[in-house]
Amino acid sequence: MKISGKTALYGVVGYPISHSLSPVFQNRVFEHLGLNAVYVPFEVKPEDLKTALEGLKALGIKGVNVTIPHKEKVLELVDYADEHAKNIGAVNTVKFGERTEGYNTDWVGFLKSLKEILPELKGKKVLVLGAGGSARAVLYALKQEGAQVFLWNRTKEKAKLLSQSFGVDVVESPEEVVPEADLIVNTTSVGLTEDYMLFDYSLIREGQVVFELLYNRQTLLKEWAEKRGAIYSDGLKMLVYQGLESFRLWTGCEPSPKVALQALSEHLKLTL
Repeated sequence: MKISGKTALYGVVGYPISHSLSPVFQNRVFEHLGLNAVYVPFEVKPEDLKTALEGLKALGIKGVNVTIPHKEKVLELVDYADEHAKNIGAVNTVKFGERTEGYNTDWVGFLKSLKEILPELKGKKVLVLGAGGSARAVLYALKQEGAQVFLWNRTKEKAKLLSQSFGVDVVESPEEVVPEADLIVNTTSVGLTEDYMLFDYSLIREGQVVFELLYNRQTLLKEWAEKRGAIYSDGLKMLVYQGLESFRLWTGCEPSPKVALQALSEHLKLTL
């Protein structure tokens, strides 16, 4: 595409951010729809977040996605937050205009990708690992669908606090639930910079669904899930679906998941 003074600018804000695959598929979708726009990563330290958001708005940026570690803090900095963002307690999509608006599309992306492998969630027994901003969206989505949710986090106090917001049960250890769980969801960063067993992975059983929010990683959890005959999914499709929901909010256009996934497929083959 040719960048000009009329090119609309979008992006993703996080720290670190260089690993993000969002620019790969967002730019392809802009191109596919013939929109004069570009999507770039913005690395912003936590202490600079407020200044960065004000600067992005002043520069005329149209919208940004928000990722680790800023999702919860951004909720406090926007002029308006939609019902889902308020209930989740985290923002992953910001739209700039006369006012700065915050939305959460993580829960939509999670549900869309999960339902491709587990269509019915009502009454299902689910173990969620982790209690950060992403866990909030996952818990919200699962409770919306009527799942029976159990939460574990290394810091139990944080899990207890989160459980009060979403009405889920906290367990002392994942092993309490793993043998009977229909679904295990890992929302922690384990596997990103360091990798170890969050629980006894030998308890994973055949046919169990294991969903990990990390993507494009050969984690120990993935290795064991596949070895034990579980149905494993990483967060790549969740990334796409939440990003395309953000795209709709920003542009009012209907993006193509097929185009986005094709862009990622081509990119990952080149970078493997």
